[in-house]
Amino acid sequence: MTIDLLAAIHDAAAPNRLNPVKLFLDADIVVQVVMIGLILASIWTWAIIVSFSLRMGRVSRGSRLFERDFLKAQHPETLLQGRRQDLPSAKVAAAGLDELKHSTAAGGRVVDREATRARVALAMEGQVAAEADSLAERLNFLATTGSVAPFVGLFGTVWGIMNSFFQIGQQQNSSLAVVAPGISEALFATAIGLFAAIPAVIAYNRFSHRVNSYEARLQRFADRVSSHIGRELERL
Repeated sequence: MTIDLLAAIHDAAAPNRLNPVKLFLDADIVVQVVMIGLILASIWTWAIIVSFSLRMGRVSRGSRLFERDFLKAQHPETLLQGRRQDLPSAKVAAAGLDELKHSTAAGGRVVDREATRARVALAMEGQVAAEADSLAERLNFLATTGSVAPFVGLFGTVWGIMNSFFQIGQQQNSSLAVVAPGISEALFATAIGLFAAIPAVIAYNRFSHRVNSYEARLQRFADRVSSHIGRELERL
């Protein structure tokens, strides 16, 4: 009767589902460190995802409006003076116009139109590449997290399983009740690693495509600005 009562109490107290907090608290200190690192990486990954999405939306809208107004303006130089200079499109256009200004500084006369046109195009191409690099600079963390986090989680899993086998040797008992908790805690590290890696990989692929598309759009805008400057050179 007493044995049956104790068994019933144990069954009632036993959890009927996984408790992530308990798995973390019961894990080995090395596995806990691995979990904490992966959780921090996951938090930073989501911070990058949210901030990059907001930034790309803001930049795309601002650039679209600027490019439309710039190509319609009779005097683009005055438009640049009144615009925010943090827009990539504005920086590309400013790079081309600045190079034109430097090339025609000597009394407004151009010695070699073709060379001037080439320097203007080169200046804008360099600015396009710089703007694309600036947008993509934080994506390296997503790529690193996506490729490294599963292996970090796997390290925690291997360490936890090794610890479980050590407990078997210490207790001289190979029953499932002895090894199951340690293995569960170890596998939880792999789960956290995948939780950090999967969003990072998806976001990196998606954002890389957006950066490449935006870079191509900037290059098309630079080509149209170059055509506009070429027409200006023909009048000099």
